[in-house]
Amino acid sequence: MSDPIFKLNGRVWIETGDEKVLGHGRVELLGRIQASGSIRQAALQMKMSYKQAWDMVNHMNEHFGQPLVVSHRGGKGGGKAVVTEYGVRVITRFHLLHQKLQEFLKENSTDLIL
Repeated sequence: MSDPIFKLNGRVWIETGDEKVLGHGRVELLGRIQASGSIRQAALQMKMSYKQAWDMVNHMNEHFGQPLVVSHRGGKGGGKAVVTEYGVRVITRFHLLHQKLQEFLKENSTDLIL
């Protein structure tokens, strides 16, 4: 019998204390808010409730010390949400960390013998 082939795998997320504040789902939510200009539209696209999306945005805004998303209540034309410049930097940094993790996992999976 030949030796099994092993491969490392993993995901990156950011915590403060023991609380998760940013991961793939939240970054996707931020990206969809940025693209649509709407928390409601982003929630619909991700098949989650508006309340769940709103709670995630509030949680991130509270824990990052400055807003990642600024929202304006709806009126005649509806509300809008904007990912702040800081939020865009957070998204970019998260994608960079994810890329570095994937490179690390790939590099360290070669000739992995347990």
